[in-house]
Amino acid sequence: MKTVTPILYVKTGCPWCEEVLEYFDSHKLPYEKVTVTGNPEAMQAMVDLSGQSKAPTMDWDGEVLADFGVDELVPFLRKHDVV
Repeated sequence: MKTVTPILYVKTGCPWCEEVLEYFDSHKLPYEKVTVTGNPEAMQAMVDLSGQSKAPTMDWDGEVLADFGVDELVPFLRKHDVV
């Protein structure tokens, strides 16, 4: 299995974003964090990717998971044999 470093688009002060980041950190999973708050280019990249403006949004090697929490993240990661 190839190693994937997902891109996590997050907003400042977003409790779901913080929860997802804490999950990744506590499981020592790699990720690239992109904060869209106050960054119009990053926000547009997230909208272009997912078709919406809610965070967190994750790009997992071209597969998009948008507007999610840990409850949706865990089954996604299991599907990809990560946890």
